[in-house]
Amino acid sequence: MERKKIHQAQQAIVFSALLFTSIKVKSEPRDTTEIPSFSFYSQSTYSDQQKLFLKPLNSDLSQNKKNIPKFNFIANDELGKDSVAKWTLHIQVSTVYQYHPAFEVPYSGAKSLSNSADNALSITHTIFLGRKLWKNAAFYFNPELTGGNGFNGATGIAGFPNGEIYRVGNPTPTPFVARAFFQQIISLGNSEIENLSSDINQLKGKKPTSRIVISIGKFCLADFFDANSYNHDARTQFLNWSLMAHGAWDFPADTRGYTEGGVIELIKPMWSIRASSVAVPNQANHLPMEYSLNSSTRAHSETIEYERKWKLKNHPGTIRGTLFATFCRAPKYTDAINQMAKGDSILEKIISSEVEGTTFTGKKYGYGINIEQEIIAGVGIFSRWSWNDGHYATWAFTDIDRSLQLGFTIHGNYWKRAADLFGIAGVVNGLSPDHIDYLKAGGIGVIVGDGKLNYGYEYIMETFYRIQLAQSVQVSPDYQLVVNPAYNKDRKGPVNIYGIRIHVGF
Repeated sequence: MERKKIHQAQQAIVFSALLFTSIKVKSEPRDTTEIPSFSFYSQSTYSDQQKLFLKPLNSDLSQNKKNIPKFNFIANDELGKDSVAKWTLHIQVSTVYQYHPAFEVPYSGAKSLSNSADNALSITHTIFLGRKLWKNAAFYFNPELTGGNGFNGATGIAGFPNGEIYRVGNPTPTPFVARAFFQQIISLGNSEIENLSSDINQLKGKKPTSRIVISIGKFCLADFFDANSYNHDARTQFLNWSLMAHGAWDFPADTRGYTEGGVIELIKPMWSIRASSVAVPNQANHLPMEYSLNSSTRAHSETIEYERKWKLKNHPGTIRGTLFATFCRAPKYTDAINQMAKGDSILEKIISSEVEGTTFTGKKYGYGINIEQEIIAGVGIFSRWSWNDGHYATWAFTDIDRSLQLGFTIHGNYWKRAADLFGIAGVVNGLSPDHIDYLKAGGIGVIVGDGKLNYGYEYIMETFYRIQLAQSVQVSPDYQLVVNPAYNKDRKGPVNIYGIRIHVGF
């Protein structure tokens, strides 16, 4: 079994490497009005090019602007009359290996973390392609390939330690379309102009500081909501599920993390407000999605967020408040408990994602508060608090109903490694009373389920050090400590998880 797992992981790496090398873009003379050539481009001019490094994908290096030059990978074509590039292209490959030693437990259930020593490897490879359509309009297309698995099929810990792996893992490299969406920007009156660099799903060019942005298609809802400069990207920052986002936000997505629908944003220089309506899974933690506003088959989710920026002694800070409501086929925990007492397990099977539900009575609402603040140049703190009502089953993300996190990151310019990053954070996850009673009754959730429960908060600490090895290569040793995995004090561990992440981004 161990040899087979290693062989499958090797296949994933080789397959991704072959695909990665097959899409290299050469900068050759050609008609740039039809097909763009690509080159590395710096926003500033430097005399010593050997000292420069490439801005990694989705990194937060821009927080340390005084010490870190910003690089961009942009289309080398002519800007249109509205000063927006025609193309943008970025590529990323991320690999995460994790290991935990054995730990003592009195019992295990269907979705318990294995107490035997275990290891897991995952790999993701994404192409971020964007094309300008007309003035202030673009289409973005992101094919993605993934392979590998998480511990126990990504179950057994509510705050799962690898944000790069599906909840339903597939060791075989699998290509699919992650994002395909249209975006239109509408300039508002009395607006100044800002220069946006080429970035993931963002064309380089001049944009109004006051604007309305409409996005329609397939995307990840976290692309728009719950952002945080210090903790939002499992490929370059913290790995843990319940750290990279609001843990109690059962955000609507298929098992890969994507959904379909629309987002509208009103963006001003110091504040923003955004809202969305999107599809939900037709079965807990599965791929097929559905959207219906019909009262008898309600299946949709709405999110609204207000963002406010400030400066504290010239150091930027931001607070974001998020409200969410989801309607789907999720059963009520109390109904499942009553059925289980009578020997009927059909609702438990729907909750644990074994079968598809047939009624559309599920509803879940909640909120999240997200704060970030730069303390001094290159040093920032962050915190999130999130809550949901917890009466109906978890449907899309993970078994968390309350979550509180706190952490900080510091750039390596203080020890002459400006591109490096150190981070440490802790998170406490909890459940609603109905959710606790369901697990105590022997119920199995979408992520956790030990067969019985001696309830306690799930405590997680994570620390990492991101090393910039080359212009586009990062290596991050990672350590996580989990106490009471799946909220069970009988199986408290602690569980020590050692990991290494390799990230390549252009």
